[in-house]
Amino acid sequence: MKLLSSLLFVSVFSILSNLAQEQLIQNVYLRESTSLNGMWKYIVDPYENGFYNYRLEPFEKQEKPQKSAFFKNAKQEDKTELLEYNFDKSDSISIPSDWNSQKENLFYYEGTVWFKKSFNYNIKKENNRVFVHFGASNYETDVYFNGEKLGKHIGGFTPFNYEITHLLQKKDNFLVVKVDNKRKKEGVPTLNTDWWNYGGITRDVKLIETSSTFINDYFIQLNKNDRNTINGKIQLNGSDISSKEIQIKIPELKINKKIKTDKNGVTTFKISSKKIKYWSNKNPHLYEVFLKINDDIIKDKIGFRTIKTSGSSILLNDEKIYLKGISIHEESPFRGGRGYTKKDSKKLLTWAKELGCNYVRLAHYPHNEHMVRLADEMGILVWEENPVYWTISWKNKETYNNAKNQLAEVISRDKNRASVIIWSMANETPTSNARNAFLTSLAEFTKKEDPTRLISAALEQSDYKNSKTIRTINDDFADIVDVLSFNQYIGWYDGLPEKTEKISWKITQNKPVLISEFGAGAKKGFYADKNTRWSEEFQEEVYVKTLKMLDKIDQLQGLSPWILVDFKSPRRVLPEIQDGYNRKGLISEKGEKKKAFFVLQKFYNSKD
Repeated sequence: MKLLSSLLFVSVFSILSNLAQEQLIQNVYLRESTSLNGMWKYIVDPYENGFYNYRLEPFEKQEKPQKSAFFKNAKQEDKTELLEYNFDKSDSISIPSDWNSQKENLFYYEGTVWFKKSFNYNIKKENNRVFVHFGASNYETDVYFNGEKLGKHIGGFTPFNYEITHLLQKKDNFLVVKVDNKRKKEGVPTLNTDWWNYGGITRDVKLIETSSTFINDYFIQLNKNDRNTINGKIQLNGSDISSKEIQIKIPELKINKKIKTDKNGVTTFKISSKKIKYWSNKNPHLYEVFLKINDDIIKDKIGFRTIKTSGSSILLNDEKIYLKGISIHEESPFRGGRGYTKKDSKKLLTWAKELGCNYVRLAHYPHNEHMVRLADEMGILVWEENPVYWTISWKNKETYNNAKNQLAEVISRDKNRASVIIWSMANETPTSNARNAFLTSLAEFTKKEDPTRLISAALEQSDYKNSKTIRTINDDFADIVDVLSFNQYIGWYDGLPEKTEKISWKITQNKPVLISEFGAGAKKGFYADKNTRWSEEFQEEVYVKTLKMLDKIDQLQGLSPWILVDFKSPRRVLPEIQDGYNRKGLISEKGEKKKAFFVLQKFYNSKD
């Protein structure tokens, strides 16, 4: 059937019974795939005329479309078209990326943009299945394929996929995606953040072809309490999943095991080996792991390690480790805008290694998969964070379900990555009964989904018993976390650098302490005395004095200062200094190192 030149955005004649998120396919990163990256057509739609009629009623919920100035009946096809929209005559944009950094007129735009990609596809083998997979799309995404809606995904930083086998044609397939990045009070994150709200399809789009029955999901890690035992769970997808034989091979360990699934297509296993080389920051050893059912073979690279706490210590493979870290935002160090390529991630992590880091905090949302895959290879430990940021709608059930779903999706994607050691529930959230219940429920869910890693959150400090010189952590959620982490900006937002000399810390929890943030702003190339704000010397002085202050905390087990590179933020508007950037980076947006970079580098080198 000829593709309509003026493409119908939604299938208005079909009743959509189930638009729920399909189960995520594990390890899309290394599966054979067909990329849909490249140039896509796009239409900016601030009034969402392609989604609602003039009474703001969604077209897709109407059995018969209502008449309006935007619609007519096609003469030769039993379809309804939007008169004023034509993808084929519209401009093109590169996917993946964000629209803000690609199109000057969309720099500040927040709203709806429609995207369209046309392609041909031949299924490789009869009875195979095909899925379309999105690495991420910010923030609310409606996906249509060949005129039928596949589903809606909410959340800007986690993957999702849909099966398209039943709709796929050999020629003239068209994928239409509605992306809306408007900030919402009930959203996660909510209305107010301190980073750029990049809109668009910001990560890879792929077609994944599988067998009719295939390995959909797996979780293979060391037993937390027995470093000679590998635990695993595998889930099949398909109509014939009961009592199926799955082969597990780890050639380097001479492991070759066959197990059968239960009636639900699930199998669990334990494999013992005393020859395991443990993954660590000093020896990031990865094993090739093969999973096979019939002709479906999955390969992954997995490191085996344990992470736990004991009193105030963090133990990697039962050995104490000090986390020398830095916080990172997901912006490209080469072209600006949202970072999405392997080259982007490699540069950021290489800078972190040069700084002396063995650890990074990926703030304030899940970053792209390149980051954690490269961290596996480079021996860098990782903190991953759910975008529960500042103040969100703690009492709203849908807000909680949204946060829980985003957390579930990043856990699903990265649960086999040895580098990931901490799941963070939130950042700088004020205490309240509703907030405590919200975060505690998220933590309990996380422990159930993944008992092998640590739980934390970036908390806030307070005065100890009304003392102005003694600081503490007075937060009920501090009793829930495995690692006590908090942000502090003494010398920047709280007094001047010399105030750090008067402050001591009283930590009452017997837990490891990570300082998740500290720092100060500086414009690269602005030199003055150490008392002049925004100068490199002022930032340098804050680092010198803060490191001395924090190093006196008995339980201190690591740091992740704020932040590696200057990043865009609409909150930061000071002319000739900020110019739309948060200037707390140790490196400018042009890749230039500031003086404070070398202060932290020297401190970390002293911790070897």
